[in-house]
Amino acid sequence: MSAFIGGNQITLLENGAAYFPALERAIDAAQCEIFLETYIFENDATGRAIAAALGRAARRGVAVRVLVDGFGGRSFVREQMAALGDDGVAVMIYRRELRVFSLRRHRLRRMHRKLAVVDGAVAFVGGINIIDDLYPEGPVNPRFDYAVRIEGPLLGPILQSMHHLWRLVTWASMRRRDPLPLLAPARMEPVGEVRAAFVIRDNLRHRRDIEDAYLAAVATARREVVIACAYFFPGRRFRQALIDAADRGVRVILLLQGLSDHPMQSYATRALYPFFLEHDIRLFEYHQSYLHAKVAVVDGMWATVGSSNIDPFSLLMAREANVVIEDRVFAGQLREGLRRACTVGAKELRRKDWHRLPRLRRAASWLAYQLVRLAIGVAGYGRKH
Repeated sequence: MSAFIGGNQITLLENGAAYFPALERAIDAAQCEIFLETYIFENDATGRAIAAALGRAARRGVAVRVLVDGFGGRSFVREQMAALGDDGVAVMIYRRELRVFSLRRHRLRRMHRKLAVVDGAVAFVGGINIIDDLYPEGPVNPRFDYAVRIEGPLLGPILQSMHHLWRLVTWASMRRRDPLPLLAPARMEPVGEVRAAFVIRDNLRHRRDIEDAYLAAVATARREVVIACAYFFPGRRFRQALIDAADRGVRVILLLQGLSDHPMQSYATRALYPFFLEHDIRLFEYHQSYLHAKVAVVDGMWATVGSSNIDPFSLLMAREANVVIEDRVFAGQLREGLRRACTVGAKELRRKDWHRLPRLRRAASWLAYQLVRLAIGVAGYGRKH
């Protein structure tokens, strides 16, 4: 895992209502260079506003480089990519989706990161795609998610990672090795007191970095572990780490989806509920809106915010990026947001609640669990996990 770096200022941004205005302000203030990565870039009000800001920046001479995943950004390729190119924005697609039906393993290796760096001076890391918080026909409350705004020495590894991936995709797409020097190197001077690490997952040197960061924090927890995760389907090591923590008296709280935009994964997760409940792990399902967060707080001191779910698709296949933070004030803010979500927007499930569910629903969860495991095995990732 990457080393912790001190001297940062990190601001917690809850939901798109806080994230998108901050991102747009940073883009509008850009003078030299912008890097942006996202899994989804939707052609809705939010997507059009961010696209317009990127276009304005490019037209005034800022070098703007946007990387969008080929699967998550299929509509972006059709509807927005050309217009951004006309504005002078350089756009690359990570593993462009060319076939609708394909079982090839590499199709599952997506670019799921949500990152931005502006002028080497400010970065954004989190789980929020470029998409409206509200679905037109969805819940009346906004999607629940988090990002962080970062200034300070942590800009170094964040910008280096984005620069490296841009050059890698350029080579893969165009077979052209472009040196592409950074026009705005990272500003490394200390601006705060927060210690943090930038942690990625890829298919080479950083296969387990994010999972290992979680496991190390859970293994050393003494009082409390709070995890909020949109798609939660942990492997054996992760499940055992949570159980071990609970068995030694640590309060373990899981905040998971109640409303789901991917029912198969949601049902598969519910098949694990009895396993956790039997070990006194507290389970909350969030019903106020779609929970999309991928965050955690341990002992009110360690926290992480990022793009990685705790499931095989994130931890074994996708490119992901998280920030791990050691700061009591920041962790306290995030924990308070999660406590509020559990109190106001969620329902706690108890052991008796699971046994009262109709047998058909429990059977559907078991079937979904088996199907997800089968999909992982077919992809070739299930033998050791």
